[in-house]
Amino acid sequence: MTAEQLRSLIASGLSCTHLEVQGDGRHWSAVVVSTAFEGLRPITRHQRVYATLGSRMHTDEVHALSMKTFTPGEWAEQQG
Repeated sequence: MTAEQLRSLIASGLSCTHLEVQGDGRHWSAVVVSTAFEGLRPITRHQRVYATLGSRMHTDEVHALSMKTFTPGEWAEQQG
């Protein structure tokens, strides 16, 4: 799996206004900004992102994914 493939999977399953993906092919980190996160707790946001990966987490195609999830408003605050 490449960073672009992982990015495409997330983007195809979740409307993102900003998406960054970095990693080494097994261990990944992502910054995901989506209006779909409005009103959701962090764990629910992460579950939404994991859902875009389908079985890839279970088959070890994506071994680990750490993420930071933001609404567009939260992201704007982070950017200062």
